[in-house]
Amino acid sequence: MPSEWRLVDSGVVEPPESAALDEAILDAHSKGEAPNTLHLYRRSVPTISLGYFQKAAEVVDLDECARRGVALIRRKSGGSAIYTDSGQLIYGLVVSEGDLPGGRSESFRTICSAIAKAISLFGVDARFRPPNDVEVDGRKVSGNAQLVRKGSVLQHGTILVDTDVENMAAVLRVDRSKSQTLTRASDRVATLSSILGHPPEMQDVKDNLVREIGAAFGSEFVRQPLSSEEKELVRSLVNERYSRRDWNFRF
Repeated sequence: MPSEWRLVDSGVVEPPESAALDEAILDAHSKGEAPNTLHLYRRSVPTISLGYFQKAAEVVDLDECARRGVALIRRKSGGSAIYTDSGQLIYGLVVSEGDLPGGRSESFRTICSAIAKAISLFGVDARFRPPNDVEVDGRKVSGNAQLVRKGSVLQHGTILVDTDVENMAAVLRVDRSKSQTLTRASDRVATLSSILGHPPEMQDVKDNLVREIGAAFGSEFVRQPLSSEEKELVRSLVNERYSRRDWNFRF
């Protein structure tokens, strides 16, 4: 029989809470107080998620963010700044290193390949592109990052379902260290809506993702709530970290 892992669907949440939720689950898991968990959510307002070490002013047009009502949070994992909104499905998978086929070195391939299969169920050819993207016809539809704590791995990322690409282009600066040819940060991305000609149902995207990640790990997801300890940590992290300017603009 497949092992049972926890599925948490937080629905639509505020940006500080979304970051706190992923970290609280990781913290509980690293202490042996939570099972392997797939967390799904969408952000209630357009949001820039900064990689931990990034300087906000270098990668984001802060004036344009203010004009457009785009929030900003700094996550604990590394990687590049990403634009998110309610048109994206965001996932966080927390799993023990020992449960990763091929170990941590193969974890991006394992999880991103499952995401690619979930997207391909809509009739497109989605593929994993190392180190941490999923693409359709050379354009990114999913970006991913990781955080490791005491043998527990959090991989989180997005699936661009029907996101506002114009908003994305307006607020993100092009990373010249990665490309000398792109004129807008959104030039390399595509949404499922633009690929398919219509937005797929968000619940269908969720169902496909749950199915394929479960298949990749030989596990079955069961809906379960957060523990009271996890909920308390979420509240603490929101108040003491993710809602504070001195955290989100620390570099």
